Amino acid sequence: LLSSAARALLWLGPVYLAGYLGLSGSWVLLALALWLCWGLNRRRKRDRLAAAFALLEDEREAVCRGLAARHMPAWVHFPDVERVEWLNKVLVQAWPYFGTIMEKTFKEVLEPKIRAKSVHLKTCTFTKIHFGEKCPRINGIKAYTKEIDRRQVTLDLQICYIGDCEIHMDISKFNLGVKGVQLYGTLRVILEPLLTDAPFVGAVTLFFMQKPHLEINWAGMSNLLDVPGINVMSDSLIQDFIAARLVLPNRITVPLKKNMNIAHLRFPVPQGVIRVHLLEAENLVQKDNFLGAIRGKSDPYALVRVGTMQYRSKTVSRDLNPIWNETFEFVVHEVPGQDLEVDLYDEDPDKDDFMGSLLIGLVDVMNDRTVDEWFPLSKTTSGHLHLKLEWLSLVNDQEKLHEDKKGLSTAILIVYLDSAFNLPKNHFEYSNGECGAKKIKNNKYLKKMEREPSSFVLLTVGNKTQKSKTCNFSKDPTWGQAFTFFVHNAHSQSLHIEIKDKERDSALGTSVVCLSHLLKDPNMTLDQRFQLDHSSSDSFIKMKLVLRALNVEEPDPQRVKAGVNASKPGPVHVTEKSGNQQKFVSPPQVSKVPPMSKDSAACESLPKKDSGEDLDTKDSSAAPVPSETVSGPEEAEGKQNAEHGPPSALPSGAAAVPTLPVLQEMRLAPSVTSLGSLPSSCFELSSSNLDIHNGTEMPLGEIQLTVRYASIRQSLVVLVNGCRNLVPSSNRGVDPYVRIYLLPDRRWTSRKKTSVKKKTLNPQYDEKFEFFESLENVKKRTLDIAVKNSRPFISQERKELGKVRIDLSQEDLIKGFAQW
Repeated sequence: LLSSAARALLWLGPVYLAGYLGLSGSWVLLALALWLCWGLNRRRKRDRLAAAFALLEDEREAVCRGLAARHMPAWVHFPDVERVEWLNKVLVQAWPYFGTIMEKTFKEVLEPKIRAKSVHLKTCTFTKIHFGEKCPRINGIKAYTKEIDRRQVTLDLQICYIGDCEIHMDISKFNLGVKGVQLYGTLRVILEPLLTDAPFVGAVTLFFMQKPHLEINWAGMSNLLDVPGINVMSDSLIQDFIAARLVLPNRITVPLKKNMNIAHLRFPVPQGVIRVHLLEAENLVQKDNFLGAIRGKSDPYALVRVGTMQYRSKTVSRDLNPIWNETFEFVVHEVPGQDLEVDLYDEDPDKDDFMGSLLIGLVDVMNDRTVDEWFPLSKTTSGHLHLKLEWLSLVNDQEKLHEDKKGLSTAILIVYLDSAFNLPKNHFEYSNGECGAKKIKNNKYLKKMEREPSSFVLLTVGNKTQKSKTCNFSKDPTWGQAFTFFVHNAHSQSLHIEIKDKERDSALGTSVVCLSHLLKDPNMTLDQRFQLDHSSSDSFIKMKLVLRALNVEEPDPQRVKAGVNASKPGPVHVTEKSGNQQKFVSPPQVSKVPPMSKDSAACESLPKKDSGEDLDTKDSSAAPVPSETVSGPEEAEGKQNAEHGPPSALPSGAAAVPTLPVLQEMRLAPSVTSLGSLPSSCFELSSSNLDIHNGTEMPLGEIQLTVRYASIRQSLVVLVNGCRNLVPSSNRGVDPYVRIYLLPDRRWTSRKKTSVKKKTLNPQYDEKFEFFESLENVKKRTLDIAVKNSRPFISQERKELGKVRIDLSQEDLIKGFAQW
């Protein structure tokens, strides 16, 4: 009875207090809503932790049940990721000993450091340290052998830690703690250099490729961090703290051999620069609506990201075909490993709506040098994005340092900030090299000024300023950080260095280094101490400056590009239709045109003929292909490609027989997937070796398909892009749609069907369909695709316009294919 009364008083207490103070009842409702949201957030977090524990207990059963893709181990998705159960067994055996070592470290090392940080933390004491029974797991390891130097070993570890650890600490009678942690991420381990004597490896370098997913279950007073609004801010602060130390380009390097110089391992020269020209987009999804029913246009903008660097484009108001024409530059530190990510959003006053995304492997861009293509957006129903990507290699050539006419960067400056010596204390001010006494008002200020400075460095090139970490209470601080700056004109720009004290805004010293001094050195490198101005006469800062020119190399003409549109096989003239005008465009020459067979040549002289026969996939050495729109690379900007802007429909009374150019087939090879998988499951698509022939005396049109197997979703994904040059079945025109079966299953419930496009011979669908089958079963199936006419109920018109069948056992579905 007493406990019930106490609970009632606890509930009614805030209500009474609000009435006593004369506050509005809305404050009580607001507090109640916050409390309910806090409780709901706590319950959801406990449920997620319990589900993760269930996965950890029986991984195989969880995989068979098909849990969320985030929890699936990497070896399930990718054949080049190896399962290492033996290593997990070693971790299980060693985990209790690791917990004992960490408990000792927390007590003897971390606790004194926390107490020394501030006067308010002097009472900090760890009351409980227990790392639990659940140890981290390695879901898979990928080893790189071909893309790296032979003197190193590079491993990508899929780390998964679902811990029942419990750590509590007391600060001034307040109990704070953690009770459960979830961590997912890809940890790269680099072993280099390999040696011929023990320990055979010079050093180990560790870093995360992307920000890891982190979720913490708080305990004690830390539960306040789960309050809605505060939890998002606290989680982002913790992730930013980790990213500043463990996420690329930040690294942790541990030497394994004595007298090992690890400076070049901690701060290697970047592998290159990717220049992204965000040009335009088309057919974006309508996100704005009025009164929940009337669809309007969107206000799209793009977020372009490589690693931790992100830029936002301008917002184009009320346009589903926006034109940006913006350029962004990113420093690429690791290839393979880093990707270019583009997310499109519709800007709204409350919450921006997602409009599609794009993921491009930088390995393809590095090999192709220049990619100028229309990329299909993934995770959306429609939309294409036009990007021009340039790979800029870093060269030691002063002739490449001429100023760019468009104002783009011509070089990159790498600053290795090492340390400083004999920094002055802040009880003096320095002005123009002369020292003047500072007025000290009281003893408290005097004691504060007698302490060693807590210094950080501001580095500025042009209008970009970067800040180093803070070294506390030292006149000889050691930062050990690297910074990169884009340089537009190396002959006139300078690097400005300013050392400041954290507690006061006064400068401890400054220095200016003209970049033209680096041009006097053959290697464009300076590694020395620099005298500090406005400081003591014996104050120096030690830095290493490296200047490298940005160079766009010519692409290899023999290499087949991995962009969305692969290079055509020959210098043929292809008709480009635009209204009543015709224009001839010569694609870039890549290889000689294979000779036309007699069958192909005979097709040109065949009379016009209508046929209702079914189309089957047949092997043929020369399949007739209708004409298509092809633009050269110099005309790629500002023009729609034939795949996205097909020729206009023919007159309804004409029996369309397209002309047959020498061009054999259209090859479509996206470097990224748009099929709705996780970013880590994206594979490069290349053109298939399919040679589809309709088996008739005249071509009946073409259909553009993208087919691949999504390992994460365990499904065959078929993307129907569109059709072109269909043959009309009646004088009133056709209303085409596409029907898909995965043979031998012909059940009506398993049939896939696109929407109907009215009165067109060149319909655009951009619709995606999935068949949820295992890869082994899909390999035994045949894809049956038919283009049909949506005719009236009692009409005598021909319903089927054409059909194609694809034997999936002959295709590399993991790699995928996309073509007409």
